Order: sequence, then structure tokens, then C-alpha cells
Amino acid sequence: MTPKPLALSLGDPAGIGPEIIVKAWRALRDEGPAFMVVGDLEVLNAASAAGAATLQRVTGADEAARVFSRALPVLDLPLQAQVVAGRPDPAYASGVIRWIETAAGLALSGDVEAVVTAPIAKAPLYAAGFRYPGHTEFIAELTSATSYDGARGPVMMLAAGDLRVSLVTIHLALRNVPAALSIETVVNTGLVTAQALRNDFGIERPRLALAGLNPHAGEGGALGREEIEIIGPAARALRDLGVDCGDPRPADTLFHDEARRTYDAVVCMYHDQALIPVKMLDFWGGVNLTLGLPIVRASPDHGVGFDIAGRGLARPDSLIAALRLAHDIAARRRVLSAAA
Repeated sequence: MTPKPLALSLGDPAGIGPEIIVKAWRALRDEGPAFMVVGDLEVLNAASAAGAATLQRVTGADEAARVFSRALPVLDLPLQAQVVAGRPDPAYASGVIRWIETAAGLALSGDVEAVVTAPIAKAPLYAAGFRYPGHTEFIAELTSATSYDGARGPVMMLAAGDLRVSLVTIHLALRNVPAALSIETVVNTGLVTAQALRNDFGIERPRLALAGLNPHAGEGGALGREEIEIIGPAARALRDLGVDCGDPRPADTLFHDEARRTYDAVVCMYHDQALIPVKMLDFWGGVNLTLGLPIVRASPDHGVGFDIAGRGLARPDSLIAALRLAHDIAARRRVLSAAA
């Protein structure tokens, strides 16, 4: 039986997504994992360096898996606008949204084993009326009607090398982070993270660290009380629920080599607290995962790169890592499902 492929949504067609997709296929076509692009075939054709990659229009996942070793399979959902590399345009928004919806639907139906998403630009989508902060929240909404046996996401996790970080708040202005924190949100992020470490990463007894919000984890309240009133109580609640979780620790001493040996993931309070150490550790190979959903979803840990789009400069490392990790997680979930 031919293994099911991954569904890879094209992302913003004017960004580097088409280019890195073609490069990822060249790197993976012999050994896999196989994937099917959900997007516009002509956009990919323009990115394929004048015929250096063979593209094939397919009608479904089974056909994609069969042809992957000799051609990049594309479920062709054409745009109704001309694309110019490096020039974002709200006219692409309906196509970008449709590609994401289709990929998620294929995963929900079991036709593909996971979803990987190439980068999107939020501003053109917002200009076209898109009402979600980003991919993570949109895919969570698309899958919200499907039952899921476990703590519910979405929770964003970034993984690079031996470092995994998950976020309590995601795409939120820094000034709004303290008000968005609560014992409940920290506990839910911890529960979803611990569950994913067991089910998706095969860690039987996961260990969590909690990053403090304030310098020196609040310095006993002198530099802020969130550690005393929110994050510390959340740590105790997680321990009461059976999660191996330490008290909040200063973020500036939490990510060096020795510290990383003391936990399996860090629960961070805001976006840059999590993403800066990941990108310092492995700028090219980080992966963005959405935890706590009934489908597996991963993406490269970078943006659309309009400034270099169409110039042949973009590296596919992070996308390749995302495809491989999504494939591995889907395989672990299959084993757990078969054993249940």
C-alpha cells in the first residue's frame, strides 16, 4: 500500500513559498516524505527555474503519492490574478485561504497524513477581510468541529535541535501580554504541550519548564507580580494534574546548553521570548507546529521573504524540516491509534 502524502499549501504566491517548495521536492523526491502541493500550478511552474523541476497536475492524494518520485504533484486551484514575485496583493487572498481550507479538509478526511503550510503574509489577507491573527488560529477554527481526545489547542510550538518552546500568547502586542495571561491559559498551554510531547514526540514522562514574564522571574514581586499571582499557581496546578513542571524561571538563564538538559519543553509567555532562542539555536532549520488539534500541522519557521522572492536565494531547510517532522508525528499518531 502506497503511504499517504502530506498536503502542502502554497502560501503567499508572491513570496518565497513557491521557490522553496520546488527546492524541497528536489531534495526529497527520492526518499520522501511525499507531499502534494495545494495551490496554483502556473505559479509553481514560474518558480521551477525554467524546467529544472517537473510538475504534474493531480486530482487527489493517491495519484500524488504515485508520481512524487518523478514529478512535483500539484492539486491545481488556480488564482484569478496575475502574480508578480515580491509584490504582495490582497487579490491573492481568496486563493491563499482556499488552499489552506482544502489542505485542512484533506487531513480531516484522512486523505493525507498531515498539513504543512508555506508562509503567508498577514497584511494582504487582513486588507481582504481575513479575520484571524494567522495560520495557527485559522486552522484551529477549521478543525474545531472535529472531536479530539485530549487537551485542546491551538498551541504554537517551535522546535529546533534539542529545544522545544510553546507559547501562551502568540500574535499579540507586547503591551497586551500581561492582561492576556491567566492561570487557566498557562495551565492549558502546559497540558497541551505535555500531551504533545508524549503522543507526538514519544517522550513518556515529559518535563516542562515555565519561563517567567518579568526580568529575574519578577524578583519576588519587586519587578512584577505575574509570577506570584499567575505563573506560579499555574505550575502548582499542573503538578496537581500530574505534569512534571517546575516553578517559573528567569528567561535569560533558561536556554543555554546545560539548562536545556533539564526539560523537554519550555512554556513561554509571549512570542519573542520563545522565537529568539529557537532562531539563535538553528536559524535555518526551525519548525512551527500547532499542538492540540485533530490533525498534524507544521510549517517553516520564517516569513514570506518578499525582498528575495523570485531571485533564487531562498533556502528550503526549514520547510524540509517541517515536512519531515510532520511525517514523523503522523506516524507516531498512527501507532497510538492502532494500539488504542
